[in-house]
Amino acid sequence: MKVALAQLNYIIGDFDGNAAKMIETIERAKTEGADLVVFSELSVTGYYPHDLLEKKEFIRKAEETVKRIAEACCGIAAIVGAPRINENDRGKTLFNSAFFLADGGVRSVHNKTLLPTYDIFDEYRHFEPNRDFNVVEYQNERIAITICEDLWDEQPTANEFGKNKLYQVSPMEELAKLNPDFVVNISASPFSYNQENWRKDVLVNKAKKFSLPIFYVNQTGAQTELIFDGGSVFIDKSGEIVKELNYFEEDYLIVDTANPGARKLQPETNHIEKIHDALVLGIRDYFLKMGFRQATLGLSGGIDSAVTLVLAERALGAENVRVLLLPSKYSSDHSVEDARQLAENLEIRYDVVNIQKAVDAFENELAPQFKGTASGIAEENIQARARGIYLMAISNKFGHILLNTTNKSECAVGYGTLYGDMNGGLAVLGDVYKTDVFAMARFMNKEREIIPENTIVKPPSAELRPDQKDTDSLPEYAVLDEILFSFIEQNLSPAEIVNKGFDPEMVKKVIRMVNTNEYKRFQAAPILRVSSKAFGFGRKMPLVARY
Repeated sequence: MKVALAQLNYIIGDFDGNAAKMIETIERAKTEGADLVVFSELSVTGYYPHDLLEKKEFIRKAEETVKRIAEACCGIAAIVGAPRINENDRGKTLFNSAFFLADGGVRSVHNKTLLPTYDIFDEYRHFEPNRDFNVVEYQNERIAITICEDLWDEQPTANEFGKNKLYQVSPMEELAKLNPDFVVNISASPFSYNQENWRKDVLVNKAKKFSLPIFYVNQTGAQTELIFDGGSVFIDKSGEIVKELNYFEEDYLIVDTANPGARKLQPETNHIEKIHDALVLGIRDYFLKMGFRQATLGLSGGIDSAVTLVLAERALGAENVRVLLLPSKYSSDHSVEDARQLAENLEIRYDVVNIQKAVDAFENELAPQFKGTASGIAEENIQARARGIYLMAISNKFGHILLNTTNKSECAVGYGTLYGDMNGGLAVLGDVYKTDVFAMARFMNKEREIIPENTIVKPPSAELRPDQKDTDSLPEYAVLDEILFSFIEQNLSPAEIVNKGFDPEMVKKVIRMVNTNEYKRFQAAPILRVSSKAFGFGRKMPLVARY
């Protein structure tokens, strides 16, 4: 059988657009002699629709769209993902389903059994688990159709990827009893740089365990925070990856089960390059799918705004990005010059607006209220908020979306000013630790110097008071990031982190900063997710707690 893997980029709720894209692919596959086209999980609606699934009109349109796509399936079959109404008297009102389409209609429906509720997933909120198992017989082949976790039937533990926890039910054990010839898995598996290898290992191990070929079709593209990396594969029954589709872009490939041909794999890249590609895709799709075109940000001469600007330029084009340089009396000449040089290197429009008069005006008006107090954080934050006012003015006046440049290290410990440098419609680096921001700057400069060398090597500073350094308030970032990763991604206790060799008082201080700044993150812009534990949907903590 010739199976077409269709790795596409969908928009949530765009039924007409998603259907047109799938029907066009079906027609292409038909002319190229394919017998079956496979699309990804919830491809009809886009993944994940959240509480749109509670709207009857949304479900009705999904049903109509499945029927419309089915009409194109004459002389060819297709597997599409969509919600399906649960007609039983018990359980949730919907199933997460894979529809097998052939002969112009819906031939069979296969519901998802294992509904994830960890990290960013909350499928059990809307869907009822499957309890019935069957295979499809088509062109003398028996096909086991699974949806994402149903093939994996294991998930990484909270503490460490690579150690797996078995679910109570194994759909593949049940399907294997029905003697399928191969397995199809339709998936919506978002990118995280510390999970990708785990995902491949699971697929390879399942092919080996059941001695069955596997077609795994993931989607690509970004849906606000979630970034889908694609990487769809065909794995033979020995567990060898024979075909691998591109990452972070749409792709399409026909595989003949009788003669798959030579191996076609994607080149190996390091995690920094993958994060870079994911963030470029995340920015581009956020703007495209929201109907935005242009972005702005404050370019300080620091590493975070520099990396964010390069990502924005690569995602949107230099003509669609405009920046402001907003020096105060504490800004070094080097910072202003570095920012100016970067903008010119990228041919980005920039304006220099000195904020000192605005800051002085605020401080003069507040002088009676501040009388008798020492200058401190309040005065420093006036500068950050003054910059925010200028940036939001450009955003409002010209329709540019403000990109937030705060990195994950700063976001974690609350090293940022609400309604100031935390402003923005999208947080680009909010899931990237500071040490990885530096590494990404080096990656961006691998062919030529785009980001000025001084921006990379100078000690990080908010430049809100004389001779200020980030290390005045925080440990060195190399140390801070290891503590944060242990606490956030690995979920280790303070004692376990101390046992790694860190100073107990430092660990206590860092964790206290993380816990007491949850209220800031609650008000932050949506963060592009590139790890297994990003702030936002994937990490839900109480704002008021004493743990």
